[in-house]
Amino acid sequence: MSLLLPLSILVALLVDRLGEPPTWMHPVVGMGRYLGWFKLTKLPPALGFIAGALAWLVGAAVVGFIALWLAGWVLIALQPSVSPVRLLGAALLLGLLLKPLLAWRMLADEAMAVEMALAESLDVGRARLSRLVSRDTSMLSETEVREAAIETLAENLNDSVIAPLFWFALLGLPGAAIYRFANTADAMWGYRDEREWSGKWAARADDALSWLPARLTALVLLPPSLLAVAREARRTPSPNSGWPMAAMALRLGVRLSKPGVYSLHAGGQAAAAGALQAACTVARQGVIVGTVLIAALAWALRMAP
Repeated sequence: MSLLLPLSILVALLVDRLGEPPTWMHPVVGMGRYLGWFKLTKLPPALGFIAGALAWLVGAAVVGFIALWLAGWVLIALQPSVSPVRLLGAALLLGLLLKPLLAWRMLADEAMAVEMALAESLDVGRARLSRLVSRDTSMLSETEVREAAIETLAENLNDSVIAPLFWFALLGLPGAAIYRFANTADAMWGYRDEREWSGKWAARADDALSWLPARLTALVLLPPSLLAVAREARRTPSPNSGWPMAAMALRLGVRLSKPGVYSLHAGGQAAAAGALQAACTVARQGVIVGTVLIAALAWALRMAP
């Protein structure tokens, strides 16, 4: 049983190489549809906060229950005896259920698509980047487009890979599913505009659940100095996203910035052609290191008496 989760992690990452499941059966798409049902922007602050919190809690409970129910059927497949064949079969099933909750290949492909778009023209690169970020890309320079793409790659390495695996190691499939629900809710509701109070619970929940994984993501990117990462990360308004972004900036030796908001590793080189490819290589190495550490954590937790 102690090998079930580590093997499932390996299966999920291998299946991830094949791409994403169809939209109609993708659990994260389903989470987004649920969250999209709620139009809470016109509520007073207190009522908006309560309504947003209740909607989040109901959604998280449903997601957790479904994940628990599915994982339970996988455990039944291991009975009445835990043979190697049954263990591999259960790991295959659990890995297939885990896969839609992480997205490494899609993340890397989208980042490199920005570089390929820039090779056509700056306007095409800006348009491609606009699919990945919420900021206005219409006036960004070529260097700023690359910076934003690298930042998105680093930040989402946590959100889409390391954090789901971390919570899977701790709490199994329900842990990964609830994290992805929390992250999706923050992406859809966590804005500082008329939606702020309705999305405040979602934003704080994502901050709490991402706190440890974001720092683990910074670690597995193998930056030259964790103290420098901590110093640079404080320059961003987010308590978490600055960690993997700062680690990536320091590892690559490039400057990453959001105009008017922050500048990470300000003394670094400009993000020239090739920087995105280098960032993907570093991120890929981070996935390998992170997988090994998280799989070891999952094994150790279930080996403990």
